[in-house]
Amino acid sequence: MSLRELREIQALNTLVFETYGQPEKAREFKLKSLKSWGFDLLYGKMGGEKKYFTSEKARKVGEKYVENGVEYEVEKVVSKLTSKQKIFANIEMEEGRAYLVAELWEEEGNNEILRVPAASLLVALFKKNRYSNLLESIRNVGTTTEFIKKRGDEGKPLPYEELPGEVLKFLRKAKSIEKDAGFGRIALAYFGENKDRKPRFWISWLLPTIALFDLELSSKVNKCMDTWK
Repeated sequence: MSLRELREIQALNTLVFETYGQPEKAREFKLKSLKSWGFDLLYGKMGGEKKYFTSEKARKVGEKYVENGVEYEVEKVVSKLTSKQKIFANIEMEEGRAYLVAELWEEEGNNEILRVPAASLLVALFKKNRYSNLLESIRNVGTTTEFIKKRGDEGKPLPYEELPGEVLKFLRKAKSIEKDAGFGRIALAYFGENKDRKPRFWISWLLPTIALFDLELSSKVNKCMDTWK
C-alpha cells in the first residue's frame, strides 16, 4: 500500500469528536491566578502615570526601577481586589503568534496589566506544575492549542464500535473537560495493538488556549491524557 493510499484510508476512517461552540478567547480570572502565572499586581507610577501594572520579580513598596526603558515606582502591592475590580484575560494574535493579554476592569475603564507570549507562559506553567503529558504533546498555540500524541505503525483506523474500553473512557472524560472549556475537537485514529500488545494510535486534541491558563482545567487535561502514555 502506498503512502497516498494509506492517507486516503485514514482520512475516511479517522474519528472526529467535537464539542460545538466558538473557541473561548477571554475569561475572568482571580488574583490568585495571576500569582500562579508568576506575576504580582502592583499600583504606582508607570512612566510618570498613576496606574496598575505587573511584575515577575518581587517588588517592595517605595521601590523604583526601570524595565524596557520605562520607569516604575511601586506604591502598593495588591493583595486583594475590590468588589468593583475584575481581571479578564484574552488571547490576541499578532503575526502568527498568540499573546495572553490581561486587563484590570474597573468602573473608570480597563487597564492592560499584562501582555506575554501565550506559548512561552503555557510551557513554563506546564513545567512548573509537572504536567508531563501536556509538555510532551503540545504542538502549536493560537486561539486554540493543539496537543498531538502518536505511537506505533499506522494502518486502517478501527471503527468506534471496536474501540477498547480505556479509549471510550478517555473520550467521556474529554467531553466533560470540553464542556467546561466551552469548545473542543478530538481527531482519533486507533490502529489496534502491535505484536507486543502495545496500542498503536494517532490523536489530535484542540482546546481553547485561554482555558488552559485555568490550572485546575489544565490539570484535568493532563490527567486525562494518561490514557496515551
